[in-house]
Amino acid sequence: MRTLRAGNLLCRGPSQTAVRQRPYHSYEHDSPPVYTAAEDAILAAAIPHVPSQGFTNSALSSGVRDAGYPDVSANIFPDGVFSLVRYHLITQRQALGKTTPITKSTSILDNVRALTLQRLRASQPIIHRWQEALAILAMSRHFPESMRELALLSDEIHFLAGDTSVDTSWYTKRAGLAAIYASTEMFMTQDRSPNFKETEEFLDRRLEGARSLSTFLGDAGQWTGVQGMGIINALRSKGVRI
Repeated sequence: MRTLRAGNLLCRGPSQTAVRQRPYHSYEHDSPPVYTAAEDAILAAAIPHVPSQGFTNSALSSGVRDAGYPDVSANIFPDGVFSLVRYHLITQRQALGKTTPITKSTSILDNVRALTLQRLRASQPIIHRWQEALAILAMSRHFPESMRELALLSDEIHFLAGDTSVDTSWYTKRAGLAAIYASTEMFMTQDRSPNFKETEEFLDRRLEGARSLSTFLGDAGQWTGVQGMGIINALRSKGVRI
């Protein structure tokens, strides 16, 4: 059984220091590690238990044991099961660039679609448990970090898709995609079609609708307002009081 040294314990949330130091993409620097070795080992071992145990303390405890640490090691996660949900969000976001082939010959919109679909598919093994995760994410004490992670995902997708815009569309594109992703993810939790075909069709309709609406409105302020309401409506559908 492994022993945790005091120096290995990160009593803050695992992402509170590392992620906030560089909330932007850099071509010259690698992102700092989000988790300590002990945290990563435990959470990685806990994720395979989610399909059967859900996003629960039981799954977290199973991860502690499977990683070879004493049971008390679960205390290094002061946010409890939220740490497990956040680990899934962060690791799947970071895996996007490694698992989705993107070429310069395809359009940015096609790349955005491919990356968004790949991220959704990464949740297939635990999608029947994701409504539990959404309830955790919607809790008031976790809500700011949940929204931050959604924003990071939207930014990551556009970055990997090759979007190099530096005008006001930088914000509107990301706000729009965040709303689309949130609503599509919710749809997916209720999709029973083979290989989540209906989720893919739902995503295509939302992306096409967003592109048409953006062209029709033209004004960036109007576009932001419409997409902002989309995010709010998606969150309300998850039980968040707004």
